[in-house]
Amino acid sequence: MLMKRLIICLDIRGGMVTKGVKFVGNQDVGDPVSLAHKYYEQGVDEMVFYDITASAENRPIDIDMVRRVAEQIFIPFTVGGGLGSLADMRAALLAGADKVSLNSLAVSQPDIIRQGAREFGNQCIVLGLDAKRRPNDARFPSGCEVVVRGGRTPTGLDVVEWAKRAVDLGAGEITLNSIDADGARDGYDNDITAAVARAVTVPVIASGGAGTVEHLRDAFVIGCADAALIASMAHIDGRSPLDLKRELVSMGIHMRL
Repeated sequence: MLMKRLIICLDIRGGMVTKGVKFVGNQDVGDPVSLAHKYYEQGVDEMVFYDITASAENRPIDIDMVRRVAEQIFIPFTVGGGLGSLADMRAALLAGADKVSLNSLAVSQPDIIRQGAREFGNQCIVLGLDAKRRPNDARFPSGCEVVVRGGRTPTGLDVVEWAKRAVDLGAGEITLNSIDADGARDGYDNDITAAVARAVTVPVIASGGAGTVEHLRDAFVIGCADAALIASMAHIDGRSPLDLKRELVSMGIHMRL
């Protein structure tokens, strides 16, 4: 049986790691390179770095930060934000990132997924997918709409249909973030996570809403996720990734210790 993965998300704004609720009210929590080294030492499986203001500021991702992180950790890490072209993706990967995450760009230019997969391999291309609940809206059979620009812009795309199309184009992994659950710490949206996981043939990462170890367990068991992404549990609560994984193992979840 494949091991489940625990991933820490570090949102970067102004050179600092920041954390908010439902993409607003962000507060700085520390230096990304120092925190990356800390979490690596504490046994996290992977990390994700999102430069959350790069696109709005019309600049590329902070390549120097990517390079400095790569010097400190020796586990897979993904970067996203400010990736507007194959050249940007190549620069991030050459700086030491293992994967690149495409979100708004993938919606506006879907063929960038195909181009990136052809150039760098499917395993390097992660679809970042922000889902917003649209109950009782017949346009969205899954009950959720894809939103972009930090959850501010609706796309008219159904979450499951977009996930399937992105995988057909070459995405090798999907990070599914629930806008409604993000930062609320009441648990992941396991219904939509499971719907996507059952519809695609690539790993799905549950994101948005983790507050307890039971939430992580439910993401794996109910949400059928291959990995669970946390932020506040690490940044705010100071929960050690290794301790969380040990608790999950005691609950019957296969984790790498």
